[in-house]
Amino acid sequence: MITVAAVGYGILAVAGGILGYVKAGSQTSLISGLVSGILLIVAGIAHQQGTNWGLPLAVVVTVALISVFAVRYFKTRKFMPSGLMVLAGLLAIAGLSLR
Repeated sequence: MITVAAVGYGILAVAGGILGYVKAGSQTSLISGLVSGILLIVAGIAHQQGTNWGLPLAVVVTVALISVFAVRYFKTRKFMPSGLMVLAGLLAIAGLSLR
């Protein structure tokens, strides 16, 4: 479940970054989405292969994304994309906590 949570949230982050770039021309969204998404995907795969750093990396990146998107959500009160990423992040944390 840990791998699915990390990789799934990573794919969502990558897709969101690409979508932010396509819709608004935001290079910041593209770069942050790609970097955080790739880190989550790598962390999920690393955990599946038995490394000790995969799970901690996934948790740190997920908590950072939840924090950033929670601040954005409370500023804008718009569910898309901030609320969705907070909700998905909380689900990912739940999945990461299952062993």
